[in-house]
Amino acid sequence: MGAGHSHKLYRHGHSPVHELPAHCKLLAVLGFVLVVVSTPREAVWAFALYAVLLGAVAAVARIPAGFLLKRLLIEIPFVAFALLMPFVVPGERTEFLGIPLSVPGLWGAWNILAKGTLGVAASVILASTTELRSLLNGLQRLRLPSLLVQIASFMIRYGDVITDEMRRMSIARRSRGFEARGVRHWGVLAKSAGALFIRSYERGERVHLAMVSRGYTGTMPVLDEVRATRAQWSYAAALPVTALAVCLLGWTL
Repeated sequence: MGAGHSHKLYRHGHSPVHELPAHCKLLAVLGFVLVVVSTPREAVWAFALYAVLLGAVAAVARIPAGFLLKRLLIEIPFVAFALLMPFVVPGERTEFLGIPLSVPGLWGAWNILAKGTLGVAASVILASTTELRSLLNGLQRLRLPSLLVQIASFMIRYGDVITDEMRRMSIARRSRGFEARGVRHWGVLAKSAGALFIRSYERGERVHLAMVSRGYTGTMPVLDEVRATRAQWSYAAALPVTALAVCLLGWTL
């Protein structure tokens, strides 16, 4: 899959979580999220235990709490939506500080916040301990359609290229005294966006021709075949299996 490519979420380290193969971690996170989503919303204690499990994984991975909490801010739009539910969902009403709130809306808001936060936290831990190159190799190892893996790979690899192109165009505009200060400058920005699209399209064509000239036939070679040992599978399975036990208790108690 080519040279390694780090991303802003990744935190370099040598913990046991970092050392696990990417496909093991992907399946572990997927299994954990499925278990969390399947947990009844009334089992509040179960979600607290899930948070403890993720906290333990973050501690083993040596991920600081501040690093994790800062990246959880991505779910703010979902939090805003959830906070509206007690006011707009019909059904039985209750009062809090004199404010009438919908009981089904409160449960719905809790359901979204608890499950969404846990899912995002699990994803952040995965991204913090796995390089993008390893994630792509892991998806390929899990037999995800090759075309989807290649599209994701190209998006990641050339995202920085396009960003750098935008930066150069912005510098060129500023060097000519241009500053976007109002609606009357939107035309220039629109033309810049069109030029960026054309440049990106032409660059994509050149890259594709270069790949074809080097023998590309529609599939990318796997340069490092990572195989997981039985012990690594056991370590990765610890999170979803423990969560499954909590989920089953949540349905029975």
